[in-house]
Amino acid sequence: MLTNILKFILGFTLAIAVLIGGGLTVALYFINRTGIAPAKPIFANDYPPEKTYKPKLVKAETSSIPKLKLVTQLTPTPTPTPSTTPTPSAEKLPAGAYRARVIWPEGLRLRAEPTEDAERVGGVSGNQKIIVLQETSDKAWQKIRVEGSNQEGWVKSANTEKLNDQ
Repeated sequence: MLTNILKFILGFTLAIAVLIGGGLTVALYFINRTGIAPAKPIFANDYPPEKTYKPKLVKAETSSIPKLKLVTQLTPTPTPTPSTTPTPSAEKLPAGAYRARVIWPEGLRLRAEPTEDAERVGGVSGNQKIIVLQETSDKAWQKIRVEGSNQEGWVKSANTEKLNDQ
């Protein structure tokens, strides 16, 4: 009779220990999973575009007769980088227009109309010089031209700063 009671107490104690150990294991698993910071999102302009490769003819090394053999050796072709050519300061500005620069570090999207829902027609990078052509009546939007190109569009006016070098 005494052995049966001891067996019951020992079995009960082991069952409680297994339940507590399992519960702690599951709790630690979920605590560790929620403690990991999520991966940083990657945007299209974070990395340069993939390099394109062209096959290149390479002379094959042979011991007796030199022959040309087509070997595709991948060599990166230089990707064209956009160059911003400064416009001469003597360029005639339209009436009411002035020079400014983009103060939003990530750059801005150019839109076809002065609304958030308008079609995107291009972009301008941060700290780039622009020409402000006109503003909406409420001064919330500005029609701009990227200096050195013919690209025009609308941007929010709080993201630009007038230049004093006129």
